[in-house]
Amino acid sequence: MLLRRDLMAALGAVGLIPAAHAQGAWPTRPVQMIVAFPPGGQADVTARPVAAALERVFNQAVPVVNRPGAGGIVGTASVARAAPDGYTALMALSSLAMLPESERIMGRTPAYTVDQLAPIARINADPTVLLVPASSPWRTVEEFVADAKKRPGAITYGSAGNYSTLHVAMAMFTGAADLDLLHVPFQGGGPALTALLAGQIDALSSGPGPAVPHVREGRLRALASWGSERLKGFEDVPTFMELGYKDVEFYIWAGVFLPAATPAPVQDRMRQALRQVCEKDDALKRAMEAAGSPIAYQDGAEFERFFREDSARLVRAVQRIGKVE
Repeated sequence: MLLRRDLMAALGAVGLIPAAHAQGAWPTRPVQMIVAFPPGGQADVTARPVAAALERVFNQAVPVVNRPGAGGIVGTASVARAAPDGYTALMALSSLAMLPESERIMGRTPAYTVDQLAPIARINADPTVLLVPASSPWRTVEEFVADAKKRPGAITYGSAGNYSTLHVAMAMFTGAADLDLLHVPFQGGGPALTALLAGQIDALSSGPGPAVPHVREGRLRALASWGSERLKGFEDVPTFMELGYKDVEFYIWAGVFLPAATPAPVQDRMRQALRQVCEKDDALKRAMEAAGSPIAYQDGAEFERFFREDSARLVRAVQRIGKVE
């Protein structure tokens, strides 16, 4: 044993041991990808094919772990507090920056702050879509608005929780249209979508990925989207901006984050792997296209700038909503 250690030391001294081995290659064990919501929502729909693609690059398991609670706060905080070794990643949504601000508005100390997480890469960015059951009487936004004005507080809409992306998107619309709808928060977008399909709520703002199969099957109807232009796969669905709601624009994006103190070489390795799979992995591309949420990749300074600017806009939106009782 001593002889082997001496030989390894000698080889290392003359540079014959690969640098990755000498420094400790990453990853050498499974990398958890935390989704702070139940299965079925936009973060989960994105995380699973991305994790499968990363497994092909890392030659390590990348299990997706759903850790829902408090509209995304529980799972996100768990990653913010995780060991900064690269073995715990977060597939976050745009609600990442809104949740600490919502905690402050409610008079609570935030469970995490944005600076505890390092932005690695954005995977996709899609406008949300206003969904209603196909059995509902509303075929257009105009019909929905007219009915809501006749029956204040009678029409319900779901969300992934107070101040979640789905809540903020609907708050933008209801504010612009001067509607009084009843908000029903759930633990995540997946449960909210299930409730819509079951007829327990009347409407939902959803990422397009989870919505696509149900719209194609004729179970749900899309009335409008929150984008600046019509969404691929929903070409017959107008945008709110087309309909005259000029300030009703909202995008739900999914991106990968690591604990902020994760060493730069590990952050870089994760970023390189994500760029590789998003640009070259055809199986991932097909999966995201089929889900109605094509890849819109960003990393480095571009993603950091996007994240900073988008976060500031969403924090202002949360502040306009104010305290939710």
